[in-house]
Amino acid sequence: MGVRIRRCALADLDALRNIAFQTFDDTFRRLNNASSFNEYLDASFSRAKLETELKNPSSTFFFLYSDDVLAGYMKINQGDAQTDLKDPGALEIERIYVTRDFQGLGLGKALIDKAMEVARRAKKKAVWLGVWEKNGNAIAFYKKMGFAKTGTHDFSIGRKRQTDFIMRRNTASP
Repeated sequence: MGVRIRRCALADLDALRNIAFQTFDDTFRRLNNASSFNEYLDASFSRAKLETELKNPSSTFFFLYSDDVLAGYMKINQGDAQTDLKDPGALEIERIYVTRDFQGLGLGKALIDKAMEVARRAKKKAVWLGVWEKNGNAIAFYKKMGFAKTGTHDFSIGRKRQTDFIMRRNTASP
């Protein structure tokens, strides 16, 4: 299996929108109210919003390919693009998803490794992310990757407020 990660460009907007929508929908639809969930998807993954995010110099999207098939993506934020902590010494993984067909093949680790590489090059001391407290598989994965829970923050889908764990890993960690 050949794995390749590349930075997204504005020309990737439609492919980014499709995989972002698909992976979020696959992961969370069954656990949320349909109308609130649809509103969230439409707002969070609209072409206009994703275009703005792609143009933000403090945010970077990466596509992950397995044997030349788009299998996942990741969005990282630095500086003021970070969603909560705004930690100048850290990098945030805001989104990290692998499509259902490619889960369990080690591709998520490849994305984490890429985030750690970017953080080290940018001389960041840590990488952090938020993960829904009820997403046990993701929490277990992040723990396996060396992340530890350091706090919580709210995440809303429609009127439903959910709790995300904030997990952090030092860049000096292997």
